[in-house]
Amino acid sequence: MSANREKDSQGNQDRQEKEQPRRRQARGERRIAQLLEAAATVFSTTGYTAASTNAIAREAGVSPGTLYQFFPNKEAIAIELGDRLMHELREMYGEALAPVDPATPLNEAVGAAVDRFIAFNCAHPVFFALMHGPDIPGRMAEEHDALHATLLSRIEGLLLSFLPDADPAVLARTAHMCLGLYKAGLELVLAHEGAERDAYVQELKNALIRYLDPLVGDNLGQGEAARTAT
Repeated sequence: MSANREKDSQGNQDRQEKEQPRRRQARGERRIAQLLEAAATVFSTTGYTAASTNAIAREAGVSPGTLYQFFPNKEAIAIELGDRLMHELREMYGEALAPVDPATPLNEAVGAAVDRFIAFNCAHPVFFALMHGPDIPGRMAEEHDALHATLLSRIEGLLLSFLPDADPAVLARTAHMCLGLYKAGLELVLAHEGAERDAYVQELKNALIRYLDPLVGDNLGQGEAARTAT
């Protein structure tokens, strides 16, 4: 009996020793999430340059010393936050900019893509504040350039759904114009709230549709019918 109790005691001790690192890791991950959420608020409110680690710690409700246990400076915080948001955005635009059925109406195709991107940016306003500010950290700028290139490629893929015979140069130019229009409209969307924000979202969709409409017809199905007729 004594031997069994010793085995049980040793087994419990082993389990506790294994669980302690996991609990510490979980607490650390929660603290990092708390700090990143606070940083998102501070960066969105003051901009990256004016933000400070003290302000982020204060927003998180922790001491600066606690913050420095996880991040050496605000640049490291911004990079970690940016990496996570860019990963989420990549997953999202893979679906939002997937090729569509050629019979899909143009306004439906544009509206669906815009809605997904607007939802992301409204849920994470710090993404726009970091990625489009004049003082973006160097590594984030490189990551953003790569993201921008991939995004343009995805837009070209979507455009190919209803412009299958387009010259590559025309397709690339059209993709750049679409992304440029979206970015300009996004700034206006994020500057407003409620019904006024909804109105700007609709204006952004209208601008994109009016730009693309002469290229593809009133809708994708009509464009396909016209090509068939000729």
